[in-house]
Amino acid sequence: MSDIPFDTVRRHVLGLGCERGTAPAELLALAIAALEAAGIGKADLAAIASIDSRRQEPAILAVAVHFAVPVLFFDAPRLEEETPRLKNPSDIVFARVGCHGVAESAALAAIGPDAEFLLGKIKSAHATAAIARIGLQKG
Repeated sequence: MSDIPFDTVRRHVLGLGCERGTAPAELLALAIAALEAAGIGKADLAAIASIDSRRQEPAILAVAVHFAVPVLFFDAPRLEEETPRLKNPSDIVFARVGCHGVAESAALAAIGPDAEFLLGKIKSAHATAAIARIGLQKG
């Protein structure tokens, strides 16, 4: 789990994965499509998350700037820990980066064990996106 402050509105994390050199416009369009498909708005995002090998990827950084949220990066072993919870694990992704999913895994890892999927992985030509949210505590 990260140190991101979640509240009743900003309780969603957008997980992103992309090939190196993905156009920022492509990733932003996918991110916007993911939010629309999930029925949430920009104000509902607490963070963006991805794999650490994309720490300097211009497209991911551009999406974070667009939504004005922090971006969190996780190494492949940490993302691989999320495999049992993935909706769409991929052996192809595992062969390329060492974990069975980036977008879904990163969204879950950013929130921790209280994460629940709002939107499983969706794809564009060169990228993936998924949205998880922290469950609201009943009390």
